[in-house]
Amino acid sequence: VTETKVVAPVSNSGGRGCCKSGPGYATPLAAMSGPSEKLIYVTAVYSGTGREKPDYLATVDVDPTSETYSSVIHRLPMPFVGDELHHSGWNSCSSCHGDASADRRYLVLPSLISGRIYAIDTKENPRAPSLYKYVDPKEIAEKTGLAYPHTAHCLASGEILVSCLGDEEGNAKGNGFLLLDSDFNIKNRWEKPGHSPLFGYDFWYQPRHKTMISTSWGAPKAFSKGFDLQHVADGLYGSHLHVYSWPGGEMKQLIDLGETGLLPLEIRFLHDPSKDTGYVGSALSSNMIRFFKNSDDTWSYEIVISVKPLKVENWILPEMPGLITDFLISLDDRFLYFVNWLHGDIRQYNIEDPKNPVLTGQIWVGGLLQKGSPVKAVGEDGNSFQFDVPQIKGKSLRGGPQMIQLSLDGKRLYATNSLFSAWDRQFYPELMDKGSHIIQIDVDTEKGGLSINPNFFVDFGDEPEGPALAHEMRYPGGDCTSDIWI
Repeated sequence: VTETKVVAPVSNSGGRGCCKSGPGYATPLAAMSGPSEKLIYVTAVYSGTGREKPDYLATVDVDPTSETYSSVIHRLPMPFVGDELHHSGWNSCSSCHGDASADRRYLVLPSLISGRIYAIDTKENPRAPSLYKYVDPKEIAEKTGLAYPHTAHCLASGEILVSCLGDEEGNAKGNGFLLLDSDFNIKNRWEKPGHSPLFGYDFWYQPRHKTMISTSWGAPKAFSKGFDLQHVADGLYGSHLHVYSWPGGEMKQLIDLGETGLLPLEIRFLHDPSKDTGYVGSALSSNMIRFFKNSDDTWSYEIVISVKPLKVENWILPEMPGLITDFLISLDDRFLYFVNWLHGDIRQYNIEDPKNPVLTGQIWVGGLLQKGSPVKAVGEDGNSFQFDVPQIKGKSLRGGPQMIQLSLDGKRLYATNSLFSAWDRQFYPELMDKGSHIIQIDVDTEKGGLSINPNFFVDFGDEPEGPALAHEMRYPGGDCTSDIWI
């Protein structure tokens, strides 16, 4: 019998076959009807806590029908001490949906302080991931001059792009973007020579508009020691957006956000890949800033939400900013959520009109101004006040809400409370002794509104090796902060 070779037709979406597809979902709306999350991977940190233990990746059971619901079911310690695992990404995501050969298998864990980048295999046993390999920081520095890796995004090519915040000495001037191939080998810098950003942090690309935009935290030699307001005055922190040609890597525009945009951290385009607008959260100025494309292909910005600083007593400054450290957008682009790490609230806004966000939910889940804290806010009438923060399962909430992750259907919001060990120690020293925690907020997606799930509380103060700091969260099947559609 002669064997007939069947060649599958190439689909219009760039796929390799008619019936097979790659990781993720065809569209953001298709992702919303994906399965409910059963597991969450969480970076857990001992670096900077005084405990000489390796950081680890925790697997948390988030299936309400499971006997181990709301608990850590597996811990994967890294092979070294002192990494400071921070953000995480995937080797491939919905940007590779048309590629049947692609597989969302490896969780990418950049180490902010040591500079290592780990690849964690989540496919063989999703409940108990294993270390596949790591990229050595010396090799990264030798080949590219980069250090302090932060955010990883997968590209439709199968490559992985990682923003790096400085050089080995901690100077912001050496920062840029590291390109890895699909097996985590160093290729080169992504940006063209002479087109490196002023500071590094987060980035997001929108291929239909041939654009990538990155944000600016600060020089590693400044932020790694804790926050000092003088460093802002000294020019060691950023207030710019860097607009790049995609995938060309040429900086087309430098947008100065000025005093209204100090420390622009997280950035997200709307998920709909045809849209030419998105938001960036300015941490220190505590503004949500909308950016958008003009008719001449340049980009502009406007402030759409301002969190006013509160007058306070018994604190290091007379006024306390909200400190917007993380935000995200629901997959249908209807709601935006952000946290105020110092004030202690999580907010929900309807952004169906992107220019005019409307506050639809707000909940206090920690912060420096909760009842029982020595710090008090002072109202315009001169009277002091504090916020009611509920207990969950009999435990008081520590720190302030920090990293957040949303379920695919938009109905469950998870929040951790560690920002970065040196800043945790400075602003919330109790996290060093008591560790951090994960809480879950139920979201009303009809009328808007947020409420605490009283049955979910993962206490990283109870970890076997001692209290740990929990930071970024990822589901095995992708989520609204790692997946990009093309």
